[in-house]
Amino acid sequence: MLVKTFGSALLGIHATIVTVEVNVSNGVNFFLVGLPDSAVKESHQRIAAALKNIGYKIPTKEITINMAPADIRKEGSSYDLTIAIGILAASEQISAEKVSDYILMGELSLDGELRPIKGVLPIAIEAKKQGFKGMIIPAENATEAAIVDGLEVYGVKDLEEVIRFFDGQGELERFTFDIAARFAEGVNDYPVDFSDVKGQENIKRAFEIAAAGGHNVILIGPPGAGKTMLAKRLPTILPPLNIEEALETTKIHSIVGRTSKEEGLIVQRPFRSPHHTISDVALVGGGGFPQPGEISLAHNGVLFLDELPEFKRTVLEVMRQPLEDRVVNISRAKFSVDYPASFMLVASMNPCPCGYYNHPDKECVCPPGLVQKYLNKISGPLLDRIDLHIEVTPVSFDELSDKRLTESSVSIRERVSIARLKQEERFRDSKDMHANAHMGKQELNAHCHIDKAGTEMLKVAMDRLGLSARAYDRILKVSRTIADLDKSENIQTQHLAEAIQYRSLDREGWAG
Repeated sequence: MLVKTFGSALLGIHATIVTVEVNVSNGVNFFLVGLPDSAVKESHQRIAAALKNIGYKIPTKEITINMAPADIRKEGSSYDLTIAIGILAASEQISAEKVSDYILMGELSLDGELRPIKGVLPIAIEAKKQGFKGMIIPAENATEAAIVDGLEVYGVKDLEEVIRFFDGQGELERFTFDIAARFAEGVNDYPVDFSDVKGQENIKRAFEIAAAGGHNVILIGPPGAGKTMLAKRLPTILPPLNIEEALETTKIHSIVGRTSKEEGLIVQRPFRSPHHTISDVALVGGGGFPQPGEISLAHNGVLFLDELPEFKRTVLEVMRQPLEDRVVNISRAKFSVDYPASFMLVASMNPCPCGYYNHPDKECVCPPGLVQKYLNKISGPLLDRIDLHIEVTPVSFDELSDKRLTESSVSIRERVSIARLKQEERFRDSKDMHANAHMGKQELNAHCHIDKAGTEMLKVAMDRLGLSARAYDRILKVSRTIADLDKSENIQTQHLAEAIQYRSLDREGWAG
């Protein structure tokens, strides 16, 4: 007897329906075809033990299982449930009437329990698109799948529950998800706040500009000045995720199994802070069967690189193209996948190996030339792609001991959100453009007009700082953001002046 059950394979952040065709006939062989990897092939042993332990068995006949489409590689243990139900239905141990109405996914333990799988959200989205009635998946994954409206999602604990359901001997618990309640609960639930930061008002202003325009930032200053503390609070002033951004972010985290079974939907902007020993593949993504890297996990959020010069040069250079294109393309011999990578880069570094160059109180002990050598670990092309260069100075005792409350993240976020709304309106006809930092040459020409005085100021700055054409564009983008925060239709000379001062590392003689 031939029975078809359905699972799904992941390619990038998208899912493809996999048809598992199970045919049981006379004979004694077991064939599993359709480009399965070792984990899929090993499902035979897991399924046999699980069925035996719950009172069923794999029939002693010839069983042929084809996983179509056969040219897509099937990976992992998530097809255990799909294959097990197919074998039981094809051998007439359970009813086959309803099995083709559902996507069945889950890893089986030897006693028949179901273990969670990865990539449930993109699978649920594809299941709804293909017209399936619902999904039967492990209970730990059910909250995430239930995000997709109009799809029946059943979370089960073991194989016996699924068997009773298809035989009409029991009902499964349907999971639902209240997206509005989840947003209301988690959108402002941050453990940190800008009101925790004493002093550093100029740095807070720079971060407000960065958040308003989606600009990349590098912080340079001595140890203990508050660089990491400030960076960790940047997500708290970014505009809240909308539903499309939340779904796309959750899809990426779902693929690598980083979603919470309690929360389901990610409603806060990601903050990723990889260690400086990270490899280039771990940062941008890759592997034999490509997985998203840290820059994709930071999509719609912040990627924080602490102690930037300590990262390997090759690791930093592979970020140059994603910073411009906001997408990572990973190519293999037979296929290529795209992972979104629209993130804000925040980097921090000491000004020299000892950390005290330009310190107001402590003397730098680095020998001549070492400061410049240390800064040269960061290439010019990478620095060009960072809009704001911010010098962080130590906080005085008076500022640290001041008990007065400083401005909270919520109030800063209100101004940032107003500026972002202005930009959304400005770029409403551009599909992939949402902030000033994303502007191309055409948008710069259309939206960044400066008067004669501003042009002369920018010319002098370009000559004195030796700025590149890309740095010129970045100054215009930052100026446009400052004007938006100032609720100004045009870029004024004071907006340009403030933007130019955020090019510290371009200053001639900065490092001696």
